Amino acid sequence: MSKTYYVCKYTPVELLRALGGDCEILNEMPEGFDRAEQVAHPNICGFGKSVLEEVLAGNIKELVLVNCCDTIRSVYDILKDSGQMDFLYMIDMLHCDIECSRERTAAQLKELAETYGAYKEKSFDKKVFLEAFQPKERIQKPHLAVLGARMGQELFQMTEVAMPLPVVNETCVYNRSVGENLPTEEMDFDTLMEWYAGELLHQIPCMRMMDHAGRKVLYQDPSLKGIIYHTVKFCDFYSFEYADIKGHTDVPLLKIESDFTLQSSGQLSTRLEAFAESLGIQDETKKEKVMGKGYYAGIDSGSTSTDVVILDKNREIISSVIMPTGAGAANGAERALEEALKQAKLNREDLDAVVTTGYGRTAISDGDKSITEITCHARGAHFLDPRVRTVVDIGGQDSKVIRLNEDGSVKNFVMNDKCAAGTGRFLEMMAKTMEMSLDELSQVGLSYQEDITISSMCTVFAESEVVSLIAQNKHTDDIVHGLNKAVAAKTASLVKRVGGEEAYMMTGGVAQNKGLVKTLEERLGTSLVISPKSQLCGALGAALFAADM
Repeated sequence: MSKTYYVCKYTPVELLRALGGDCEILNEMPEGFDRAEQVAHPNICGFGKSVLEEVLAGNIKELVLVNCCDTIRSVYDILKDSGQMDFLYMIDMLHCDIECSRERTAAQLKELAETYGAYKEKSFDKKVFLEAFQPKERIQKPHLAVLGARMGQELFQMTEVAMPLPVVNETCVYNRSVGENLPTEEMDFDTLMEWYAGELLHQIPCMRMMDHAGRKVLYQDPSLKGIIYHTVKFCDFYSFEYADIKGHTDVPLLKIESDFTLQSSGQLSTRLEAFAESLGIQDETKKEKVMGKGYYAGIDSGSTSTDVVILDKNREIISSVIMPTGAGAANGAERALEEALKQAKLNREDLDAVVTTGYGRTAISDGDKSITEITCHARGAHFLDPRVRTVVDIGGQDSKVIRLNEDGSVKNFVMNDKCAAGTGRFLEMMAKTMEMSLDELSQVGLSYQEDITISSMCTVFAESEVVSLIAQNKHTDDIVHGLNKAVAAKTASLVKRVGGEEAYMMTGGVAQNKGLVKTLEERLGTSLVISPKSQLCGALGAALFAADM
């Protein structure tokens, strides 16, 4: 029997089941939108594209939609024209819970019952209808909650794995609360539909409802220990609620955005794991400690370089290595660790613990524990200079700004999106365009004549601008200064978002770029602390965590 899929908590699921339907939530995150982008406008939200992708792939033949936004209306029109559906229906759900809305909803429920019943060749089964109501039991023990716009099931599973406490999905379709007060069995069909309309409209409201004050119950739970707030790109409804929650709750709060594909899973995983680490809840599943000779290693596996730091029992750095990562994170880590051990005149058996961090941390099987680069950079920066309250890390693949507490723990952090804008990769591409090495790029731009502005941070578009400036015979120093200004502006916006405060430390390989450092200092209006060991902050922090194990 074909399943009937639905996407909204206002869908009358119990009615569909009473008419022979086997109902399931549609919430998959595809690898991409190859099919959807051939038939839909590029700026409809990722969830709308994911619905199209599933249907156009032939995975769904029955779908009931709720007319909640422009995207869903567009999806309905496209699917109706496609001719690929066995059953497609859209309910016009009103956005308020008043008498005329309930009357209109009850009438629609009767129309749906007639249409769906004819399709299934089933009549309404009152017993099945009443048994379909299963009031949601709210968790009472300490837990975390995902709020906001719908989160794809793959991303939610990733969240569950990353968090140290149980996670409750309170997004969109999952915080459904229909049937908390069941009807009497004497009601006839018309009376039941009138009651049912009231139940559907009187749920914990969606942000699209005119009165959504009832959503406060989702974040005023005394057993709630943290919130992951999720939004979908190109959908603004839930961004408004995030700002309100931020001002009305003291529990830790992380905001993430997805485009409803699996393509940004790596970065989202890093953000989730860093948030989990910031909660300070201890992991009780530590590996049994193997006694070595009082030495501890941290491996920071980045997209460009792999860094290793080895500490002794007094937490003194006895060796450090920075090597190209190469084709594989695991191989790069092994080579770098071997070199660091060789410099320290140690063997692998001499190490008490190894902690991995960075982009490739999960690919390294040789470590005793994996910790995100956000937490490790914070720990390493604090170790190098306890005055530091804000860490600016521009790496090869992403940029991040981290606010520190006085003890070096993470207070808050932000990362750039999955675009390479403002990262080491961006500068590397610009250097190639200008036929320069990265070392050369880092030196020029310090003494410029013309204050050029590069208007685009997109790597592709910025490259076109640079080519055009070269064709205009603009001086190299002036062009490089324009590039430095563009990166500094993007980085400064991250600093502002996180509420950066002095003292600032810059870490990562880009900290060696003198022109960019100077431009960023001018933009921030303060100097940046750059230690000789700042490029090793991630590996140093990992080694310090290893020493604590």
